[in-house]
Amino acid sequence: MGEKILSEHRRSFGTFDAVDFVDTDAIAAIRSRLDLDVPIDLHWTWEYGSEIEELRNLYERGKRGQWNAETDIDWSQPFPRDEWFMPKEGALLLPSILSMMGADDDTCRRAGYDEFAHLLSQLLHGEQAALQLCGQLTNTCPTMDAKFYAGSQVIDEVRHVEVLSKFLQRKVGTIFPISPTLKVLLDMLLEAPTWKLKTLGMQTLFEGMAVGIFDEIAKATSNPLLKDIIRRVQIDESRHAAFGVLSMRQVVREASTAEREEMEDFAFSILEALNANQQLDMLRLLAPKYGLDPESVVQMTLALPQWPALISEIFMHTVVPNLKRLNLITERTEAAYRRIGVMYGDDGSAQPLAPPAAD
Repeated sequence: MGEKILSEHRRSFGTFDAVDFVDTDAIAAIRSRLDLDVPIDLHWTWEYGSEIEELRNLYERGKRGQWNAETDIDWSQPFPRDEWFMPKEGALLLPSILSMMGADDDTCRRAGYDEFAHLLSQLLHGEQAALQLCGQLTNTCPTMDAKFYAGSQVIDEVRHVEVLSKFLQRKVGTIFPISPTLKVLLDMLLEAPTWKLKTLGMQTLFEGMAVGIFDEIAKATSNPLLKDIIRRVQIDESRHAAFGVLSMRQVVREASTAEREEMEDFAFSILEALNANQQLDMLRLLAPKYGLDPESVVQMTLALPQWPALISEIFMHTVVPNLKRLNLITERTEAAYRRIGVMYGDDGSAQPLAPPAAD
């Protein structure tokens, strides 16, 4: 499967190979890389009718699902710092560990607030990457159906950047910088040489991950404002993940063996790097503030008997089932997915492909 992404930032925790950034200069250099050289092809098409009915239907659903981030959300609702808006244990890593160690409630709550702000900040940065990548797709996609949908997703992503940044600025008070691991991976997608790899990487992998993360937040939070924002974003993200699968289905079907294996390896390398980070970027930044050693936290979580089930939950929500549907997890790669903890138990392929009709 080739050299692992970020191999120069790898280290071992027992048998687990983790991505760990400890050099602050290297992190600063990654974050300061604001201009990317991204030459892309522009593809005209003279077929203005619908060639792929499912994509055109998805575009129509997207038009019906538009909402205004400023006027459709009740920004007067509070988001208090001194109240639990997520469960104390089980939803976020830092408060769960601190609670097990006997830390007082206030310390656990502050740690949870910080970790959540960091998580939402990474989602915000990811939404900006999706905004820019969908702009690329409007040029490179071969069919008008795909151009229609990619164009409609651009405004979805603008709205997501708007709503998450406003929530973080108005209610949380902090936007954390992008994690170095995430920045490297998003740059790879933006610089990918073909629309096929861009679509696979952003629409199928990262949008699928976003669906799983937003779903976990929506189920866990008790705050009405946050719940409303996440619900709206989540409906959009479900359409985006569906676009990835619908777009890639024919691509994979028509691909040669070599092309299919390239897509298999590309998908695995991205998900392996995401999984290998094990929240170390967040832990390096926040754990010392609460008297925790980042390496000890990772070693403790890796030693948990339920670790494979816990770590695979976000991946198994949408990403793995959709890759299975596309036949991009095969006998050649499935064992590797299971070995690193991304795939666990049933493959989850019974989950629905398209977003619910209620949107």
